[in-house]
Amino acid sequence: MNFEPAYLNADLMFSGVDIPSGKMIWRSPSNIALVKYWGKKPVQIPQNPSASFTLSKSYSETEVSYTPATSGKPEIDFYFHGQRNPQFKKKTSRFFESLSGIFPFVNQLKFEIHSKNTFPHSAGIASSASGMSVLAMVLCDMERQFFGTLQKEEAFRRKASYIARLGSGSACRSVYGGLVIWGETDGVSGTSDFYGFPVIKGVHEIFADYQDAILLVDAGEKKVPSRVGHGLMNSNPFATERFIEARDNMAKLLQAMRMGDAGTFTRITESEALTLHAMMMTSQPYFLLMKPGTLQIIERIFAFREKTGLPVSFTLDAGPNVHLLYPAAIKRDVKQFIDNDLRVFLSPLGYIDDMVGNGPEKIL
Repeated sequence: MNFEPAYLNADLMFSGVDIPSGKMIWRSPSNIALVKYWGKKPVQIPQNPSASFTLSKSYSETEVSYTPATSGKPEIDFYFHGQRNPQFKKKTSRFFESLSGIFPFVNQLKFEIHSKNTFPHSAGIASSASGMSVLAMVLCDMERQFFGTLQKEEAFRRKASYIARLGSGSACRSVYGGLVIWGETDGVSGTSDFYGFPVIKGVHEIFADYQDAILLVDAGEKKVPSRVGHGLMNSNPFATERFIEARDNMAKLLQAMRMGDAGTFTRITESEALTLHAMMMTSQPYFLLMKPGTLQIIERIFAFREKTGLPVSFTLDAGPNVHLLYPAAIKRDVKQFIDNDLRVFLSPLGYIDDMVGNGPEKIL
């Protein structure tokens, strides 16, 4: 991998007699993209900018214990919900090894990682975003604690976002709370293809506590990983126009969120959701992640909005589950709508009553 020179630091090594042992615990949330990222260049550079809400209740909590190692490369033991997970061990080992130029100290440590999610894994709720961002927070916290760098919060978060991106593109947005942009965006100073950018000011108050009811149509693991879907965009005949459309939608969405324009917000987010799945269906080979219940719920949302005039909208991630977005002020009405009209289409897990959150949290 190629890295920004500022992050390559051969001095981040423990002396031979001072390799520490210890433990850290962080939580980091998933996020739901409003303008979608689907298609990338090397290395984890997006073909178009994206924007997301960081969530509150849908997070990964990860405990990382570390002791001295002697093999000269990171040693990983990975447990997911209390069970050894060889797949996650392999993925995390590759990730840590790829970071040895940025965090040379990882080659001196043995890591025992215990992770758990508050939501179903690989069901289209951006589990890689929470999983990789939490590891990035831990590694940057270790650098800050043991080497005295990254003392300013802005530098700490930016590096964590940069690192998270290398593990999973959308993970760079989970390092911050609220509305987050990833990718160079016209008219928004500070945005970058290399890390997320939190939109602190200028967003209308209606979006500050926006709700996300994650309707679990199918909580099983999706058949086509997002990594494969991104790769198929390289040959998708509609890709170029899609990337242009996404940039245009970013400008429209940000303007709507500044003005408190829920109508335009709805049109953009729903169009983005359907376009994402259209890209899947026009790839070669094509694939379909929506389920019959997904479409039934979308039809019910259209009908409910037309009947009531309430600003409810939906979006989809790369999976069958529907994110029902709405202002906190109409929560009672939406809960009744879910209970009366939508529960019949949900899996036994029901739905996750989530909302916009504040970003990662250190537990220990």
